[in-house]
Amino acid sequence: MSQAQPQKDLDQLSIDTIRTLSIDAVQKANSGHPGAPMGLAAVAYTLWQRILKYDPANPLWPNRDRFVLSAGHASMLLYSILHLVGVKDADENDKILDKPAVSMDEIKRFRQLDSKTPGHPESHFTTGVETTTGPLGQGAANSVGIAIVSKFLGAKYNRPGFDLFNFNVYAICGDGDMMEGVCCEAASLAGHLKLSNLCWIYDNNSVTLDGPAKWSLDEDVMTRFLGYKWNVLRVPDANSIPMLENAYHSFLRTDDKPTLIVVDSHIGYGSPHKQDSSDSHGEPLGEEEVKLVKKFYGWPEDAKFLVPDGVYDHFKNGIGKRGGEAHSAWVAKYGDYKKQFPELADQLEKIQKWQLPNGWDKDLPTFPADAKGMASRDSSGKVLNALAKNIPWLIGGSADLAHSNKTNLTFEGAGDFFPGEYGGRNLHFGVREHAMGAAVNGMSVSRLRAYSATFFNFSDYMRPAMRLAALMETPSIFIFTHDSIGLGEDGPTHQPIEQMAALRAMPNMIVLRPGDANEVVEAYRVIMGLRHQPVSLVLTRQPMPTYDRTKYAPASGVAKGAYVFADAEGGKPDVILMGTGSELHLCVEAYEQLKSEGIKARVVSMPSWELFEAQDAAYRESVLPAGVTARVSVEMATTFGWERYVGPKGEMIGMHRFGASAPIKDVLKKFGFLTENVVAAAKKVLGK
Repeated sequence: MSQAQPQKDLDQLSIDTIRTLSIDAVQKANSGHPGAPMGLAAVAYTLWQRILKYDPANPLWPNRDRFVLSAGHASMLLYSILHLVGVKDADENDKILDKPAVSMDEIKRFRQLDSKTPGHPESHFTTGVETTTGPLGQGAANSVGIAIVSKFLGAKYNRPGFDLFNFNVYAICGDGDMMEGVCCEAASLAGHLKLSNLCWIYDNNSVTLDGPAKWSLDEDVMTRFLGYKWNVLRVPDANSIPMLENAYHSFLRTDDKPTLIVVDSHIGYGSPHKQDSSDSHGEPLGEEEVKLVKKFYGWPEDAKFLVPDGVYDHFKNGIGKRGGEAHSAWVAKYGDYKKQFPELADQLEKIQKWQLPNGWDKDLPTFPADAKGMASRDSSGKVLNALAKNIPWLIGGSADLAHSNKTNLTFEGAGDFFPGEYGGRNLHFGVREHAMGAAVNGMSVSRLRAYSATFFNFSDYMRPAMRLAALMETPSIFIFTHDSIGLGEDGPTHQPIEQMAALRAMPNMIVLRPGDANEVVEAYRVIMGLRHQPVSLVLTRQPMPTYDRTKYAPASGVAKGAYVFADAEGGKPDVILMGTGSELHLCVEAYEQLKSEGIKARVVSMPSWELFEAQDAAYRESVLPAGVTARVSVEMATTFGWERYVGPKGEMIGMHRFGASAPIKDVLKKFGFLTENVVAAAKKVLGK
């Protein structure tokens, strides 16, 4: 039985336990960042123990406050907290398990293979980690998306007497976050939207990895955030619980803007030789320094991974009791809500379970055959609107290009997400592509089906956020239009060349480039079924034919990534023509011409390499039989990667340089995207 200790002693004892667990874990791993947890222990302790609305026994409670460690290098700060407060683990089906999310054994296995305590926090790996952080600025930008979700759910689902959704979002940021462009974009967006439920805590320790922060940062960050229309506070002592608590309460009283709390801290606090030095940032303190630090804390110098008597109970009686009571009250209120608003409750339960509403795909358009056809951005807009009517939690927007991307939701009641008007489905991200991608990730980890949109060339501005979506296995939807040199006059600055290959190289990212309007419909069917993979939907500005599916194969083949679109008589082709997107029609026209000349060809539509590679060997062989080595690929992008499909005897028609500014017909002719060239390539690989 733990002996009762005075409150002041337990506060300090708990703070120093956070510090020493972090120090010991980094030292044992011989790798990590001990300085920030040492400096921020009281900041995190005060937030979790005194402020945070969070139930450790149910870390997936929908209305829990969210804590985001944007300064992900300080991961041991979070792991120590998760361990000490007793956060329960959850399985992949969200079942709460009777075991800790972060056990002491996992603390001791910090940064080791397959541990729950990787070097930077990973949300799909460790329960209690709300979003994957590490690349600076990403967590802060994610937190904006999470705060948007709280506002949206509150506006859409709260009812008089039933304030079900009002959770706050707290993010710890460092100097590196403040310097990253994505963080600046996200702060600007949050201030514009007046996200009063968002609090960033700036660890102002004046040190970066290379040395003093003043070597690279001397601006007035507080004034910058005032310009972003934030509430800005300062805590001059990171170890003062009363000061910290006052600042947190000031945030809670602010109802018209987000809050930045600038906390003056000492990196490596308590280290006689490394406090306030970059030496405590990115490497262990060393055994002798650890002993000196522990002596400063009044800690047993040789004790390792010590949790003194009373500390676990202190957290249990603090956040554990407070959070458990808040959660229980919410559950009781939700039970009454469910009786009064069963349809809304059903939607909320489906959101939490990653399920779709019954009839989610009703009224999806079927596009008639049309030689002129339409741009896939246009068909996408029609499908997106049909889906959003049926899926009330499908929400998103564009980086100031919604009319070009065709991503505006235009049906009655869709509405706009504006400052103070948080029930709308159309988000206006402004020209902030990187923050848009990161915010969509924050919305996705909060279980809305969220999408972003911009020109494909600007995926380069979003790539870090997209990579994290793939890493954390969240189904973010990234819509890209103006997908090739086919956009013509805007020229090479706007014409994507290497972006397709770059995204195909990204693990766990699904890339879809549909070849006509009905392939767009089927692409969205795939997208809405995803739970653990993000998707990049790549669409044209220029029109392309809509095919007669009584003559050619059904577009449902998109679900398998590639399918036989048109075949030689008897299903035994001499040559295979492969295309994606707007180049599918070149393959089809070449197929028809070759057929008229007695040459047996097959057209394979390949909208998604990733989905195709996920099929079994028998299916892949049925589409691309190994015995047919005469193959031609056609895509208005770099040919990099196509060699895996065309083989050593095949031909690749693609881009080998940047594009050009001219009308589309002239551009396509210049770079050889003509039916006659596909025919010639087919004959070449056949030796004719």
